Amino acid sequence: MRFQTPLIPARLIRRYKRFLADMRLEDGSEVTAHCANPGSMMGLKEPGTKCWLEPNDDPKKKLKFGWRLIEHDGGHFTGVDTSIPNRVVYAALQDRFIPELAAYGSVRPEVKYGENSRVDFLLSEPGLKSAYIEVKSVTLCRQTGLAEFPDAVTARGAKHLEELAHMARAGHRAVMLFLVQRTDCRKVSLASDIDPNYAQAFISAASEGVEALAYDCCISPDEIAINGALEFAG
Repeated sequence: MRFQTPLIPARLIRRYKRFLADMRLEDGSEVTAHCANPGSMMGLKEPGTKCWLEPNDDPKKKLKFGWRLIEHDGGHFTGVDTSIPNRVVYAALQDRFIPELAAYGSVRPEVKYGENSRVDFLLSEPGLKSAYIEVKSVTLCRQTGLAEFPDAVTARGAKHLEELAHMARAGHRAVMLFLVQRTDCRKVSLASDIDPNYAQAFISAASEGVEALAYDCCISPDEIAINGALEFAG
């Protein structure tokens, strides 16, 4: 997924009210950017952090900048916009880039299922079980090379696991796909100390047949695209 508008560098002043972030541009001016990330953003919101913003001239948008990336030392990046992973995965599924799911020709996003929920993707192919796919954006890294999910308590995430387990019991494929929006991690695990209920829900769902996949991304100020499989340590 290429960014529609060239990103510009900035430095983080503060992130607040979850969806707002004050930034200092290279010319010294200060702007407020939309932060499309409802999570805690643990380890990603230190003042002075180098960020990349996407400007816009849409008169319908109150804020003229969107916070898209963080640049770390060593040239690594983290994508902070939680709306991007579904677009990245959608493109990968259509291109049959994910080997475990490449046999499916029909990819339908945002299909109603469970109790008042929508699954991120429903895959189908004649002769195969339907596959229900939930995507989670992973940005937390507390140990070198290890990405963790979640970065905050997520009752909604636990509900998704229960609904996937229900689909698995009904005879369908059910997959939790962790998309790591970082370029500096090679393994993924659950942050059970942050949300033990989610960790327990995951164990229960796995016992019902819910599959877990983990992939990372190629990230630059030009684009974000799915890269390769990561080890999922559970």
